[in-house]
Amino acid sequence: MPHAPQQADVATAELDTALRGGPFHVALRAAIAARGLPLQRVQHHLSRQGVKVGVTSLSYWQQGARRPQRPESLRAVRALEEILRLPEESLIRLLADTAGPPADRRPAARSYRSIVEASDVLRRLLAELDAPLDGGLQTLGHHERVRIGPRRELAGRESQHIVRAPRDGADRFVAVHHGDPECAPERMRVHALENCRTGRIRRDHETGVLVAELLFDTRLRAGGTFLFRYGVEDGTAGVSREYGRAFGSAGGQYALQVRFDAGALPVRCRRFTQQSVAAPRSGSQELAVSERHRSVHLVEPRVRAGIVGIGWDWE
Repeated sequence: MPHAPQQADVATAELDTALRGGPFHVALRAAIAARGLPLQRVQHHLSRQGVKVGVTSLSYWQQGARRPQRPESLRAVRALEEILRLPEESLIRLLADTAGPPADRRPAARSYRSIVEASDVLRRLLAELDAPLDGGLQTLGHHERVRIGPRRELAGRESQHIVRAPRDGADRFVAVHHGDPECAPERMRVHALENCRTGRIRRDHETGVLVAELLFDTRLRAGGTFLFRYGVEDGTAGVSREYGRAFGSAGGQYALQVRFDAGALPVRCRRFTQQSVAAPRSGSQELAVSERHRSVHLVEPRVRAGIVGIGWDWE
C-alpha cells in the first residue's frame, strides 16, 4: 500500500491544527515539515528575497529556543509565510497571540544548546585574535554596571577591572559581551572609557557574542596591577529578564549592579548562581530594589568557578 500520500495527509493535518492553535514554533516546524524543505533551502529562499537569516536562527525558532522579535526577524516571518505557502498573517498572528502587550513580550530563555554553541563561537573568535580569555590576566576586582532601558531591554553595561599580570609583557584585555536572544552584535558599540583603547572587535550574529580587545598604553611586569574601564552599548534585543557573568576559575571580588529606567521597574529581583550551564540554579536570594536609585546589586567577595547573576520579573 502507498504510504507517501498518507504521510502527506498527516503532515497537512498537523499543520492545520498548529496554525489554528499554535504555538508559533510548533506551527513553523509543522509548515517546514509539510513542505519537505531542509533549513538550508528555506534560508536560500529567504536570501533570494533579500532577507538574511541564519540556519541556526531558523532552527532556534522552530525549537522554541528563540522567538522572532526584531523588525528584520518579523520581516523574515512574513517571507516564510509566502515561501511555505501559508495563509497571510498566519505565523505573525501566532506571535502576536502569545506575546502579550508590546512592552512585555517575553523572549525565550537561552537553551543549554545555545549556550554551548556560544562557547564554541567564543573559542573560535579568541583563536582569530590569537588571545586567551581576559588576555591571560588575573582579575582582582570587577565592578559591572548594567543598564536596563525604557523598553525593558539590555541597553548597555560598563565594566571596571583591576587586574594583575602573571608574567611580563601583558598589554591587553579581551572582553566578552553575550547579548540577549535576538540581539544584533553588528549594531553594538564598544567604548574605551579609562586607561585603555579599543583594538580588534569580532562579532557573531547567530549567537550574539561580541569579543573586543582593550589595549593598554604600557606593558605590565609580572605581578604588576592595572585598572581600566570600558563600556558596551547594546539595546538591540527585546525584553531582558536577567544578567549573569560566568567565571572559569576562582578569583577576586565581583560586584554587579543593575539599574532600571524610571518608567520600567521590575516587581521583584533575585540573585542566582550555577556551578555550570548544565547544572541547576541554586543560591536564589530575593534582592530589594532601591526606589530612589532604581537599582539592585550583589557583591561576591571572592568568586568561585561558575555563574552568578541577577534575574528580575516584570509585572
